[in-house]
Amino acid sequence: MKILLITLCILIALNAFSQNIHVDFYDGAAYYQGDLQTKRFNINQTKPAVGLGLSYDLNQRFIIRGAANYIKLTGSDEQKGDVKGTNFRNLRFSSNVLEAQLALEYNILGIEDRGFTPYVFAGIAAFHFNPYAHDLAGNKVFLRSLATEGQGLTQYPDKKLYSNNQFAIPFGGGVKLALSDKLQVGIEVGLRKLFTDYLDDVSGTYADSSILAGARGLQAAAFAYRGSEIPGTLGYPAEGSQRGNPKLKDLYYTVGLKVSYLISSIGRKKKSGTGCPQNVY
Repeated sequence: MKILLITLCILIALNAFSQNIHVDFYDGAAYYQGDLQTKRFNINQTKPAVGLGLSYDLNQRFIIRGAANYIKLTGSDEQKGDVKGTNFRNLRFSSNVLEAQLALEYNILGIEDRGFTPYVFAGIAAFHFNPYAHDLAGNKVFLRSLATEGQGLTQYPDKKLYSNNQFAIPFGGGVKLALSDKLQVGIEVGLRKLFTDYLDDVSGTYADSSILAGARGLQAAAFAYRGSEIPGTLGYPAEGSQRGNPKLKDLYYTVGLKVSYLISSIGRKKKSGTGCPQNVY
């Protein structure tokens, strides 16, 4: 993650001496899909996403862009087993995601010629997450330290404790419109391919409740399976029972409005509203 942040800072510093620089602002909605929410879109679990970045026009078609984003994610199994083979779990999570992203964007049309263009992008990102939930008293409890599936315990050597810092591959596209020579607005959809299945703290199988409670406390067992909070449900599942699907990685994506403002264009030739070239100073 440090390497990506350093790269982003170098790009920003280099762009300070360049000519075609935009400052970008992103405001939209974030969605999570994983073991606790298998639908592609769930309006009830929509959370905010905002971002600020810089982009540099290599030419009319190719753009290098970097951004820092804040994304809020949440998910719940909504009182049912969303994963085939699992029982009702009553699990839920939330997480604040801090993301640094560096990408290459391609305009399908020349926006200076047409005034609008669809576009696509792809790149690399590093992000920090820390899933948490609330207990029955409303207190926030971070889940990673509880090792809810036995991660990091000597009794389960094959279950490694996951890292809060991960890499992702961001990709997506959108449509943007040039309102003036300096101002562009658009709608963008961005997805992230993740390499972790613990964004929601759910992935594999249940640990033995007594082992988990002995190693990490009664709270760990209570947050590993919360079905018992609902009267009439089954007790804690047997050790090794399926809790999630490790073969299907989690993902998150954003949809929103992107505004770009040209802050430097010395020496460029842009087309006026009539389509005639004009010097921009």
